[in-house]
Amino acid sequence: MKFCSALLALFAGVAVEATVYFREEFTDGDGWKSRWLESKHKSDYGQWKLSSGKFYGDAEADKGVQTSQDARFYALSARFPPFSNEGKTLVIQFTVKHEQKIDCGGGYVKVFPSDLDQSDMHGDSKYYVMFGPDICGYSTKKVHVIFNYKGQNHLIKKDIKCKDDELTHLYTLILNPDQTYEVRIDNEKVESGSLEDDWDMLPPKKIKDPDAKKPSDWDDRATIDDPSDTKPEDWDQPETIPDPDAKKPDDWDEDMDGEWEPPMITNPEFKGEWKPKQMSNPNYKGAWVHPEVDNPEYAPDANMYLFDNIGVLGLDLWQVKSGTIFDNFLITDDIKEAEEVAKETWEVTKGPEKKMRDDQEDIERKLREEEEKSKKDDEDEMDEEDDEEEKNEEEEEDMDAGTDDDEDIKQKDEL
Repeated sequence: MKFCSALLALFAGVAVEATVYFREEFTDGDGWKSRWLESKHKSDYGQWKLSSGKFYGDAEADKGVQTSQDARFYALSARFPPFSNEGKTLVIQFTVKHEQKIDCGGGYVKVFPSDLDQSDMHGDSKYYVMFGPDICGYSTKKVHVIFNYKGQNHLIKKDIKCKDDELTHLYTLILNPDQTYEVRIDNEKVESGSLEDDWDMLPPKKIKDPDAKKPSDWDDRATIDDPSDTKPEDWDQPETIPDPDAKKPDDWDEDMDGEWEPPMITNPEFKGEWKPKQMSNPNYKGAWVHPEVDNPEYAPDANMYLFDNIGVLGLDLWQVKSGTIFDNFLITDDIKEAEEVAKETWEVTKGPEKKMRDDQEDIERKLREEEEKSKKDDEDEMDEEDDEEEKNEEEEEDMDAGTDDDEDIKQKDEL
């Protein structure tokens, strides 16, 4: 019995062992260049560089690939042994830092089939999953979750807000074999649900009955005109009338100016268009609801989540202002493994990174204040110099005027 229990425990341990399909943290300097390939589909793709940025939690651990040229498309990918997520959870996780205060650009990843030609990867290349933040102006600040199903890309119907500050943030997508999903940002769930409910991959289960029509005698007016209400006899008044206080000017010449007419003013008696009062409709039957029937085109699919040949992770995006850093890529079949990796990486450095950024902002703020104070002091000094110069000029003028007066007096005495 003890032997059987030990054997079961051993099998249980094997069953829950996580598989890491891809992990990249850029810890070996330029070694990443041998694992990642830049596409040659366009000749002017933006260049990538290894950097931990202007602020970080750990200068080495926070190094990632960074976009380095403004207003460019970027296309970079890495290959790993192909696998299928059949019957398994699929977890895609990575970190993004928009330290450049991004105004318009992508921060997402794409997961491709293993038959992708990396050297020709581009925006129309077929992918399985697209996941991550996308920012453009004030209107677009969302997390993309796009799945390819039967050759078509399907966008999530929910609006998931992304982070838009300059700090590093962790994005995690969990896709389960029971057709459910979860999106986390910074290890906190921000959205979840099912593939069938939150994507239009399948035809709807129900459709409006094509044979059903609203009955001709169906009255869906909640209120009607009160037939006993009549328009008052004095209701109809003109909207404007001649100004009764206006008088013809004394110099008005009818031969030259024509017949004088007083200007028009708003009629205080004008009541607008008359409408009868409303009353409850005694024949009201409520809003007619079109009956639904089962959709003959609908068929459930238990494999909407399934991707047979996952083999490439890519960064295929556009950025107006460069400077985004991607790091801590992970593809696994175990959410606990992803949580552990997050603890070892992002959770260790996020605090020191924020402190360094805040310290830099304090220094920059103090420098700005000193510059503004210095500029104001210079302006005040210049104003004082101008005032002193003006005062000296006035004194010189007074002295010159006094000399002229003395000379006049002297001339008079001589005469």
